[in-house]
Amino acid sequence: MSLTILFLLALGLGLAGWLAARARAWSFRRESGAGQLAALPTYHAWYVALWIVVPMVIFIVIWGGVAPHLVSQHVLASPGAADLPPFGFRRESLLAEARAVAIGAAPAVFNQDASALIEPYREAIGRYQTIGIVVALLLGFIGGAWSFLRLKPDFAARTKVERTVMIVLLLASLVAILTTLGIFASLVFETVRFFGMVNPIDFLFGTHWGPDPMASADNPDPSRYGAIPLFWGTIFIGAIIAMIVAIPLGLMSAIYLTQYAAPRVRAWVKPALEILAGVPTVVYGYFAALTVAPAIRDLALAAGMSNPSSESALAAGIVMGVMIIPFVSSMADDSIAAVPQAMRDGSLAMGATTSETIRRVLVPAALPGIVAGVMLAVSRAIGETMIVVMAASTAANLSANPLDAMTTVTVQIVAMLTGEGSFDHPATLSAFALGFVLFLVTLGLNFIALRVVKRFREAYE
Repeated sequence: MSLTILFLLALGLGLAGWLAARARAWSFRRESGAGQLAALPTYHAWYVALWIVVPMVIFIVIWGGVAPHLVSQHVLASPGAADLPPFGFRRESLLAEARAVAIGAAPAVFNQDASALIEPYREAIGRYQTIGIVVALLLGFIGGAWSFLRLKPDFAARTKVERTVMIVLLLASLVAILTTLGIFASLVFETVRFFGMVNPIDFLFGTHWGPDPMASADNPDPSRYGAIPLFWGTIFIGAIIAMIVAIPLGLMSAIYLTQYAAPRVRAWVKPALEILAGVPTVVYGYFAALTVAPAIRDLALAAGMSNPSSESALAAGIVMGVMIIPFVSSMADDSIAAVPQAMRDGSLAMGATTSETIRRVLVPAALPGIVAGVMLAVSRAIGETMIVVMAASTAANLSANPLDAMTTVTVQIVAMLTGEGSFDHPATLSAFALGFVLFLVTLGLNFIALRVVKRFREAYE
């Protein structure tokens, strides 16, 4: 609630500053004989509003992270917290109960030991909320007054505002880069810790995967951390079976929709196809586990196989391929539609048939977009978890039989990071090593896609 109040105050003060600055700029125009200003009144208004809102928002974000810790320290220093355990779940539970009552989220505490903490919480929340409001208002008034006094007829407000907007856009563009670097750094740090316990050679080339979270962390068995079955399962399910399903169906559907389908048919089929991209993966998992996997098992029984498994890599791969059809189809559709009409007409004018034009002109010219769609689909497939859990099991098997149960890297990452495992145990740290390898594989796929796109784009421009 406190942060909401602060944000509303920032917006209110920013609006007031905007109106006041705009009125002042109009007064400059009326007082000027020629009626000319260095910038429009709107830019003067935005200049003042930015100097009010931006400092307040920065403070609010910082205060939102600092204030809860200050409140907790105040409560722990109160006499009512003298009997609290020094640490542990019970202490956190009592503090959470008292805080819930103090902010009105709960009518009463379940544990009476938390009753003595309610008033300290209320006092601390009220105190630091008041401090936050006062400081935010001071920053807003100082920023608004300073910027308002700078307004003059010859003030280049437009330049200042556009420069500020450019800086904001630059920071927004850096968010993705900094996030990627943060993910990479965290993965590298934990992976180095894991490789300090388990030899990288045993991890990357071992053929048995069976970490034991209950085993001693001081003397881990490196033979239990062979990740080859996981890498193979990820490639076999996500990059082979799924792509065998997704690439032909996605590419053929794109060709049909762009070259053969009537406008009325395209208007219905294309949105229906793209609906597949919005279906939750858990729904695909149910479909794979309850429909596709039993059907494959029944077909295996009819073919004479004895006791086939109800969980198989084939079931997960087929459903995963259906899931990523929209990625391939949509990118291929857009790429084929973007080929200049002159190339189509020229091919047909030379006597080529429609199918020959598609094979020899349209698909080669649209290859960069098609490759980009395929790479996006592969990245999506190898990162899928729910379908594999529900249709292919969690067994790490090294087999080329698509009817066998298999698992993938992402499934094991989830398995290792859930539960009560310690983050100092190699079984838990192995999840970060798996994530690091998966990160490198995805990065490599993106580089390959960029190289292919660059090479063929130059050929057709």
